[in-house]
Amino acid sequence: MSFTRDELLATVELSPQAAGAHDRQGWVGLFAAGGQVEDPVGSRPHRGAAEIERFYNTFIAPRDITFHRDVDIVSGSTVIRDLELEVAMSPSVTMRIPAYLRYVVSPVGDGAGIAALQAYWELPAMIGQFARAGLGAVPVGLRLSAALLRNQGPTGALGFAKGMGGAGRAGKRLIAGLLDDLCAGDAVAVQRRLGAGTVICAGDDGPLSTSGLVERASGASWRKLIASGSSVVAGLDRDGRRAVLIADLGRGARAVTRLRHYADET
Repeated sequence: MSFTRDELLATVELSPQAAGAHDRQGWVGLFAAGGQVEDPVGSRPHRGAAEIERFYNTFIAPRDITFHRDVDIVSGSTVIRDLELEVAMSPSVTMRIPAYLRYVVSPVGDGAGIAALQAYWELPAMIGQFARAGLGAVPVGLRLSAALLRNQGPTGALGFAKGMGGAGRAGKRLIAGLLDDLCAGDAVAVQRRLGAGTVICAGDDGPLSTSGLVERASGASWRKLIASGSSVVAGLDRDGRRAVLIADLGRGARAVTRLRHYADET
């Protein structure tokens, strides 16, 4: 079953609607059987309805989340959403979190469901922002820690903490240099930065050559670089057309193992 752009966007939009309405059953029910949530990318994924409901109870149910959407990119059955999350942790503590969300949509019965949701945002930066909120953040942090342990146990808490690691600053420096070369249209410099084994894709898995990637990015400007887990994500803007590049890095953030370029197919 294939879906139109409008059908894909309508399916994805149900997620912030259900979260905003604090509709637990509605939000969990959006996911296909065996669906998963990785939020943030780098933390342990939550797979299946029971784990996804525990994720909801921990991170969504106790707070108000506003989705400030910038742009949606549809590629195949995947939607990439460039946005900022406004998370009201308490009346005195509100977080602003730059993010990219990747939704994979799959058939569910006669309709559509979410097979995977990946949220790319920086957990260390969020913790720093939280700490700067001062004494008002202390009881909020204690409640979050208690909810994490209550809903997911020590293993789940450790799984969430894994989101602290990954590409980090070194990975962002590596990808910033690559983006500069891509936007300058310097195919030789781009090839030097990539290993022979780097997989380059248009969207999730469409084959794309290095020269094809350079052609798509040449003349663009890049923005909003985010390191999440072993991935670094950036937005691209050329002549008013938007794209998103997801770079997956190898161990130690020294090599790019995969590049995925997402651009609207319409």
